[in-house]
Amino acid sequence: MINFIIGFLSIVSTYGVYLLSKKVHQKWDFTFTFPVILSTVIIILILLVMRIPYEIYMIGGKWINELLGVAVVALAYPLYQQRENLKKLALPIISGTLIGAAVGVSTGTLFAKVMGFEDILIHSLSPKSVTAPVAMSVADTVGGLPTLAVVFVMIAGFGGVFLKPIIYKVCRINHVVGKGVGIGSASHAIGTASALESSLLEGSVSTIAMVVSAVVVSLITPGLVNVLL
Repeated sequence: MINFIIGFLSIVSTYGVYLLSKKVHQKWDFTFTFPVILSTVIIILILLVMRIPYEIYMIGGKWINELLGVAVVALAYPLYQQRENLKKLALPIISGTLIGAAVGVSTGTLFAKVMGFEDILIHSLSPKSVTAPVAMSVADTVGGLPTLAVVFVMIAGFGGVFLKPIIYKVCRINHVVGKGVGIGSASHAIGTASALESSLLEGSVSTIAMVVSAVVVSLITPGLVNVLL
């Protein structure tokens, strides 16, 4: 019974924090007020201040985590709505995502190697740009730590959302396909969520990039890591 109460409170409080973050973002439309980022920071602060163990929070949080799969499937709806436009843009989307996936894995691995990271950290870092379940599996395959891979995935996701306005401006990326492919292949679901706020087409392109990138990274990471290291 106590677990049910704790789980219920975890779910309700998490949902409440997200709604609050969404209202804040609607009033102050800045990158750092993006609901997923802001609500994550608030929940972490609450757990730290109230000294609530992560394991206690996850009694209810695990059920929210289970809904991630459903949320990803739900992204198929905007794809269906934009299917005609996506058919016309198939070649640049697929080719851009293939290049983005390869560059993401190779540059991250090489940068970590140059910085003198240990091999286990490099292996955990290599699949950082794909969604967490895929990254965990890939990291485990190449000799990394799945739990550490999730940390790098979160950094890539939040980092992409924070930095995309600057990168778009500096690199003069104005086309919806370029923005969608870039954020989808570099910052997975978190980036896709931010792309959907910009436009339905950009979010749809980002969704395809995220899915294709996950498949490509799963296939090329073991070989690339072996070659580069």
